[in-house]
Amino acid sequence: MKIAIFSHCTIDEISRNDIVVETAGGPACYCGLTAKNMKFEIDLHTKVGKDFSFRTELEKKGIFLSQSSISDVSTTRFLLKIFGTERDLYLKTKCEPIESIKSDADGAIVSPVFDEVSEDTLDAIKENFDFTLLDPQGYLRRVDDAGKVFLEKTLLDLSGITAIKTDPDEAFYLTGLKEKEAMIALQKKGVKHVLYTDKQNITMLAKDRMYHLKIPNVEIGDTTGVGDIFCAAFTCSYLKEKDAIWAICFAVGAAQAALETKATGLGKVPLGGDTERNAAYLYNLMQFSSV
Repeated sequence: MKIAIFSHCTIDEISRNDIVVETAGGPACYCGLTAKNMKFEIDLHTKVGKDFSFRTELEKKGIFLSQSSISDVSTTRFLLKIFGTERDLYLKTKCEPIESIKSDADGAIVSPVFDEVSEDTLDAIKENFDFTLLDPQGYLRRVDDAGKVFLEKTLLDLSGITAIKTDPDEAFYLTGLKEKEAMIALQKKGVKHVLYTDKQNITMLAKDRMYHLKIPNVEIGDTTGVGDIFCAAFTCSYLKEKDAIWAICFAVGAAQAALETKATGLGKVPLGGDTERNAAYLYNLMQFSSV
């Protein structure tokens, strides 16, 4: 099976405990590698500048950038200052938008990091795929004069979205509501499956039920990309099995496996076997409630 990913590859400067590590990042990389580990082919729609020095590293892992992905504009670059489970994010450079949507993939992940996928392009993607998972972070992000990223309330057409992944802040800026009410509001906007991630507590709203899971206690290190790993694992599992309950277990299991690596950057992308073992364990712990 094949998955299309619409997002920028980035250069991430990750600062933690006064140590800065520069690595390839962005949903294009994290989702792509996760999907590869789940035996999916990758159709990558992205843009990077000629300053992106990680192409060989990605090719060794099976992620290939087409010539049309190479831009004369510098690669999108972020500085991430990590403080425990919190982080400050700074945008340093931004590459050009993604406009190509032609693909024969079985489903799509749309996860802009900073407005590289326009709303018109998103509408075209939704029309082209039977399955579209949206991580809306890039539509909500703005920067202040120092380049620090903050979120702003944004109206977004969510009709035709199969699944959306949001945290409490993102859900609030999309709906003006919190927790259960925010999830119901997102569903009413046209989303089939609402995936709500509040640190280690994960909830999925599907039809008239809330499904609740919790990532077991693990030492929290670098969390960069864990949300992308979660999205790709859900998408791949759903496309294979057409079972949202198993897919959310797979997504949480992948996030748990990523955190258990204690790695920085792309080194945390888990192997498929680790994810599946965690998912099977979590399936038996799931709780649910009616809306």
